[in-house]
Amino acid sequence: MPRGAAAYEGQGMPTTTVCTHELGKCDRRSLRSQRLLRQALADELNSGQDLSGVTVAALTERAGLTRRTFYTHYRDIPDFIDHVEGEILDELRTRIARISAADLPSLYRNIDALEPAPGSVELLAYLKRDGAVIGALLSPQGDAAFVQRIQAIARETVAERMRNGIFPGVLDTFFDYYLSYVVAAEVGVVQRWFAGGLAESPETMARIMTVIAFVRPGDLYGQPIDINVPAYGMKLMGLNACDPR
Repeated sequence: MPRGAAAYEGQGMPTTTVCTHELGKCDRRSLRSQRLLRQALADELNSGQDLSGVTVAALTERAGLTRRTFYTHYRDIPDFIDHVEGEILDELRTRIARISAADLPSLYRNIDALEPAPGSVELLAYLKRDGAVIGALLSPQGDAAFVQRIQAIARETVAERMRNGIFPGVLDTFFDYYLSYVVAAEVGVVQRWFAGGLAESPETMARIMTVIAFVRPGDLYGQPIDINVPAYGMKLMGLNACDPR
C-alpha cells in the first residue's frame, strides 16, 4: 500500500458505471479521465503537497472532473495510487525483460560500438514520456515505497537471467548482494536523472547506464583493479563454512 495510506481522504464510494453511450466513445472518455487524473496527481505533488495529503476533491478540481467520475474508476485515493503505480510497473517489467534477455557477447559488442544495451533506449524513452507522474511519485513528496516496488520488479525480472552461466562459488556467496547492488545502482541513476529534470536524452542516458554497469572505480583514474571473482567467491565460501554460527 502506498506510503501514508491511512491518512488519505475518506472511505471512498462504490464504483459505478456511468457510460451509457457507444462503447468506443465510452472507452475514450474513460481513458481521457484517467489521463487527466494522473496529470492532476503529478501537478498536486509537484506543487509541494505530500502524497498523504492528496484528496479526491483536490485531484478532481485540478483535472476539471467531478468526484463521481473519480469514483467511477477508483474506490479511493490509495486504490488510485495503486492503479497508477501498477500500470507503470507493468510497463517497466516488459521493458526490463527485453534488456535482461541480452547476452554478454551482445552487450560487449554494443559497448565496443559505443551503443547502448538492447532495449535500454526504449525503457528510458518510456520513463521520459510518462515522466510527469513517475517523477512526481519518485520525488520527496511522492511514494517512498514506489522505489522499493521498482527495485523488486527489477530484481524479479533479471535474477534468473543473471544466474545463467555464473560461477557456482559466486552464486552461493555474494550473488544476492551483487544483484541488490546492481539494481539499486541503476535505479539510483534513474532517480538522479529525474532529479536533474531529465536533461539528458534517453539515448544519452542509455549509453551512460550501459557503460556504468561495467565501470570499475579504478577505471576512472587509469588504475583498473583486476579481481579474481571466482577465487574471491571460494574464499567467502570458506569463511562462511568456518563461521561458528
